[in-house]
Amino acid sequence: MFKNLQIWLLGYIWQELRRLFQESLPTPTHIIFCIVDHFEPRRGGVSIEKEIARVYCWIEKYRQIVSRHRDYSGGIVQYSIFYPIDEYNPEVLERISDFLKRGYGEIEIQLHHDNDTSHSLEEKLNNAKEIFSKFGLLGRDKSSNDIRYGFVHGNWALDNSRRDGRWCGVNNELEILRQTGCYADFTLPSAPSETQTSKINSIYYAKDTPLTKSHNSGIDVEVGKSPSGDLMIIQGPLALNWQRRKFGILPRIENAEITLENPPTRERIDIWIHQRISVRKKPDWIFVKVFTHGLKDNNLKDEYFVNLDAMFSYLETKYNDGKNFILHYVTARQMYNIIKAAEAGQVGNPTNYKDYLIARP
Repeated sequence: MFKNLQIWLLGYIWQELRRLFQESLPTPTHIIFCIVDHFEPRRGGVSIEKEIARVYCWIEKYRQIVSRHRDYSGGIVQYSIFYPIDEYNPEVLERISDFLKRGYGEIEIQLHHDNDTSHSLEEKLNNAKEIFSKFGLLGRDKSSNDIRYGFVHGNWALDNSRRDGRWCGVNNELEILRQTGCYADFTLPSAPSETQTSKINSIYYAKDTPLTKSHNSGIDVEVGKSPSGDLMIIQGPLALNWQRRKFGILPRIENAEITLENPPTRERIDIWIHQRISVRKKPDWIFVKVFTHGLKDNNLKDEYFVNLDAMFSYLETKYNDGKNFILHYVTARQMYNIIKAAEAGQVGNPTNYKDYLIARP
């Protein structure tokens, strides 16, 4: 089917039908907003000089816009960079870590890999943890003091989810991620890729199986319910955008990716909120995870950052009035902590739970 819609369309239609009978949003509704950047300085096989120049360009342009924005608690925008350990450059990692440690966000692990085994994947992830920890980048479990990390799979192929088996090779990847300290995966949505799951707009636990794409289904995270499975999957919004039609007829896929060509317009932001991604039985906390590839050459142009600026302004205008909506800017780690607090039945201000289980790096 066109753009692999057959994978998730029925699930989306079912969700839309259920929303017809949903109650209005509680007041206030907390919007917990996270930007995940698949941060790839070496994209296109560029030279080391070009790689470093991209990073410096992004930092300077991002810094210029972000200082103008605050959430309801007065916190600045939090940015989550998922840095690919397969592109490791100590100068790049030091530069972005120094920038984010000033209060702008945090760094987690991304990995592009191909034709791996369980053993080689485990080695790569443990090596990533060791390198990142030397820079003081990864949080620790408050109870065990173990290093924990969030994960994004390069090329989208989590748990060997491509039909041709490329860009992974490991059918028990979820198990390896859990064993090496991963607290949650942030890869999805990946539509229109074939790696997209049938389960959408969800926060859930996936159980690893001997088959590929074990995370195609799972058990929703729910208030008062014990964790089940190997790994938490935190998805961003996936929908059809009827306001932006192709050829004036067909709806476009809304997968929450921010690009120069597909800027985060007001109607897109409203669609993200409309998906109501939340912990079951906790409808007043909505989790919105969007993603970008910030170091694509087009995404380093001034217009891209103007669009980011407008996105933050719209969020702070429409979704931060303190009565109907309260906005919270969070990192990936903080989002996970707040989800776990909701699961445990915690109430009140989500900001209080940013460091609930995994401490700040």
